[in-house]
Amino acid sequence: MTVTIKAFLQAEPGKEEALRKELKKAIAPSQAEAGCLEYVLYESEAQDGVFIFSEKWKDEEAVQQHIQSEHYQAYRENTEGLVVSREVYKVKPAE
Repeated sequence: MTVTIKAFLQAEPGKEEALRKELKKAIAPSQAEAGCLEYVLYESEAQDGVFIFSEKWKDEEAVQQHIQSEHYQAYRENTEGLVVSREVYKVKPAE
C-alpha cells in the first residue's frame, strides 16, 4: 500500500534562505530512490519560512529505506539549527 507523507517545516527567523537551500538539496536524491513515487517541495505564500514536503512512497519499506539513506541523514544534520519546528504526518484520503 502506498504511503503519503506531508512534512511541515518552519525556518528559524533569518535562516529561511539557508533552510531553502538545504531542502532543495534533498529533492533529486530522494526522487531517484526506487520506492519514491512523488517528492515535491512547496513553500507557503502566506507565511515566510514555511516549507512543505509532499511525499508518496511505494510502501512502508520504501519510507524506511529513505529515512536510513545517506542523503536523508545529511539533510537532517544540515538542517539542525535552521528549523524551529518540524511536523510530519502520514496521511490518507478522507472517507
